Amino acid sequence: MSDTPVDSAPAPATPAVELNGVWKIFNEGLPTEVIALQDVSVDVGYGEFIALIGPSGCGKSTLLRVIADLTHPTRGEATVAGLSAAAAREQQRYGMAFQQAALFDWRTVRRNVELPLELQGVPRAARARRAMELLTMVGLADFANHRPWELSGGMQQRVAIARALAVDPPLLLMDEPFGALDEMTRERMQNELLRIRGETGKSVVFVTHSIPEAVYLADRVVVMSARPGRITAVIPVDLPERGEQTREDERFFVAVTRVREALRSGEPTEVGRSRVGEV
Repeated sequence: MSDTPVDSAPAPATPAVELNGVWKIFNEGLPTEVIALQDVSVDVGYGEFIALIGPSGCGKSTLLRVIADLTHPTRGEATVAGLSAAAAREQQRYGMAFQQAALFDWRTVRRNVELPLELQGVPRAARARRAMELLTMVGLADFANHRPWELSGGMQQRVAIARALAVDPPLLLMDEPFGALDEMTRERMQNELLRIRGETGKSVVFVTHSIPEAVYLADRVVVMSARPGRITAVIPVDLPERGEQTREDERFFVAVTRVREALRSGEPTEVGRSRVGEV
């Protein structure tokens, strides 16, 4: 790995993620029609951490799936690093982590991390080296030959994050990855994710139901309305370097209050792209 700091190179001209007028309508034209997303436009800068938050069923996970090309927008366009969502998926330009770690119990921890590299046809020795680098990064090198069911929930999520990083994608898509963890483990995992993000310079789009989690992790919190999901506010988070003291910082409580008020109001703060509509 290069000793050059991750922020030393100029940011690329194209956003890490760009959504333009995205609609997602299920069963369009039928009596069972559901508008999940309505005219969503947002950019994610390179190296930026964006948290998506909103009421249950507002389309947060659907929006993440549109970015990942796991579902297609009914209208509008999603691009990742200037590529179509489909091309970005084919080129493995993102890694994805879900609420459940979704590890394969019959594979060792190391071989779970190796899986994306194995699918790419990377030679066995090279993928084993890469897996061990990542397991060292997430503090699990000593568990490389264990099975997932021998690990705690937090440890399994660290394995899932390592697997998402296996092909060194510039973008991480995370759908409530800590939602099933107890509070103390969740806080430790938040700090672990911030450390990994700091070491790798990855862009992150993170779905959560937790206001404090969104504020603690993100550079900007994107607030969505109840279905049909629209972006109603984008709130920049101005906090010092994150750590345990951050949760006691007055600015943290101010940001939490702003996000909570935006969720309660549910009305757009400004028409147009979310960068313009920051509050």
